[in-house]
Amino acid sequence: MNPLPEARPQEVLLFTLERQRYGLPVEDVRELVRAARLTPLPQAPDVVEGLLNLRGELLPVLDLRRRFRHAARPLSPMDHFIVAHAGPRPVALRVDRAEGLHVIAANEWDDSPRELPGVGYVAGVAKLPDGLVLVHDLRSFLSEAEALQLDTALGARPEPA
Repeated sequence: MNPLPEARPQEVLLFTLERQRYGLPVEDVRELVRAARLTPLPQAPDVVEGLLNLRGELLPVLDLRRRFRHAARPLSPMDHFIVAHAGPRPVALRVDRAEGLHVIAANEWDDSPRELPGVGYVAGVAKLPDGLVLVHDLRSFLSEAEALQLDTALGARPEPA
């Protein structure tokens, strides 16, 4: 399923990580918050940076730096968290900066990268006047094994298949 159908323009939230821009479909985004202290989550998959307590809701924070092969760096008060949905699971993504919403016209969208090996969590590419932006599909961001490991680390029972 293409989260950005060509029939009509769609909005994406643009964000930066290590001076590179990425995007998320706006329908996957719940809110933006400033970075806050994370609690380590033992036994979580490597892609989970820790837990965020957001007004009493515990959210796993996905480590985009590790997934996108950037060097690790300590949490900064200038970082942002994008609270989003990875399928049915609420998560937070630590990013350097949320840039804002951008409407992607049908002629600015290319979903062919989804067919390439190794880019399973990329929904497509936005061809913007100032460069290309990979738009990510959080529904496929965690592998099945990572999702099960995260459920175990959170103390949840995995749902039967």
